[in-house]
Amino acid sequence: MSLIPSFFGGQRSSNIFDPFSLNAWDPFKDFPTQLSKENSTFVNPHIDWKESPEAHVLKADLPGLNKEEVKVEVEDDRVVRISGERKIEKEDKNDTWHRVERSSGKFMRSFRLPENVKMDQIKAAMENGVLTVTVPKVEVKKTDVKAIEISG
Repeated sequence: MSLIPSFFGGQRSSNIFDPFSLNAWDPFKDFPTQLSKENSTFVNPHIDWKESPEAHVLKADLPGLNKEEVKVEVEDDRVVRISGERKIEKEDKNDTWHRVERSSGKFMRSFRLPENVKMDQIKAAMENGVLTVTVPKVEVKKTDVKAIEISG
């Protein structure tokens, strides 16, 4: 039994205890692999939220989706909701699936923004599978400080 794989054309053993064996025992070989795609769920997308002096910026990774499959909504109470759906790939009866790792289904993420935002000026753009939502901030007016002379 070899513990080091052969890179030079040597014949590999088919020992089930050899971790480098090319035909290792698969405990799930006879397990049904057909997943119920109707009940699958799209894992919530990863979203970054940064704040600059001018705006709050949300960036969501949505690979494989186009802008028609994504919705950005705003609620009155300063909540931004990003939602969408990744459709299930069409199956051909002649296809044999060996692995299904890409998720499908609906997703939704909501974010409550602070009070210093202009909710009526939100912009969203989609480029290369990344959704960018920009929420401008209200300009904080600096108060003028006036020195008062103390008498007495």
